[in-house]
Amino acid sequence: MRNTLHLATSIFALALLAPASSLAQEAPPHTDFTELADAINATMLAHHYNPAELEGPAYAAVEQAVSALALTATSDQEFLSGFRTIWRSGPFSHVVLRQSHQTAAEMGAGFDSMRIGGGGAVLSWDDEIAVLTVNTMMGEDTIEEIDAAFDEIARHDTAALIVDLRENGGGAFAVRPLVAHIIDTPLDAGAFISQPWNATMDHAPGPDDIAGLEPWEGWSVLSFWADVQANLITRITFQPVEPGFDGPVYVLTSHETASAAEMASDALKASGRATLIGETTAGEMLSQTLYDLPGGYQLALPIADYYSMTNGRIEGHGVVPDIAIEAAAAMDTALTLARQ
Repeated sequence: MRNTLHLATSIFALALLAPASSLAQEAPPHTDFTELADAINATMLAHHYNPAELEGPAYAAVEQAVSALALTATSDQEFLSGFRTIWRSGPFSHVVLRQSHQTAAEMGAGFDSMRIGGGGAVLSWDDEIAVLTVNTMMGEDTIEEIDAAFDEIARHDTAALIVDLRENGGGAFAVRPLVAHIIDTPLDAGAFISQPWNATMDHAPGPDDIAGLEPWEGWSVLSFWADVQANLITRITFQPVEPGFDGPVYVLTSHETASAAEMASDALKASGRATLIGETTAGEMLSQTLYDLPGGYQLALPIADYYSMTNGRIEGHGVVPDIAIEAAAAMDTALTLARQ
């Protein structure tokens, strides 16, 4: 059962920064919650990466609970709160309901250029050990901060690098430079699949399925959403970029490390360039996008599943660290190893 509150590779992190309201007095009056519940289910059936997953008892229980909520809710705020409570124990991650004054298309139009205001990636030092705390994978400014951090690391006599992802709930494509500055050869990280794959295939994607496919390019979220829903497989390959760091790397993880941060953790572990220290990650590695619903509501739902080339499906499983330890002790452990 999944905790669905993590922000993921989707427009919904932008939605939280956009003008919005969950207050009943600002919402359209007299919301028909039964109509809304029906629209939620219909939208899920139409766009979920694998509609067959919606045929099981876990989703049926959620659908019934939302329908029951629609009969008892007396305000938009009550319906939103009840929906969030129901989906905390939902069968998969990346499902969020909210209200907004903007349409999904309006939000998406600014997604690739969005900036979170700084602080997405922060570099500090412990003597000659670099500590890069990456708090989110969202934002153009986070990408710039990661690139600037590796420029500074390259200018110093850096003995080791610690990448702290313990509070990183995911986001978007800041994962790309984080991995690219550390790997020294191209890395086939994994593949996204959505409805076209699940409608025609009866197995999980593996190396033979992606052999010969061109890696996905562009790293635009808008083009990704379009491509991943059209392609059988969207192949994710990371290419090394300069300046690279070739010293020891330690990646810190926790149960809160989710989504795109899990992709980074898995890729760096698979590359052989990093030692993961901490807790198994959240196991919430799907890609979501946003759809408009009646009454000014919007639903984010998962449109693609991700399979690591090395470790298989991450959703529901997480990324297992090399050194399993409580997250609170992971930094001390990494510093001890880095000083040896």
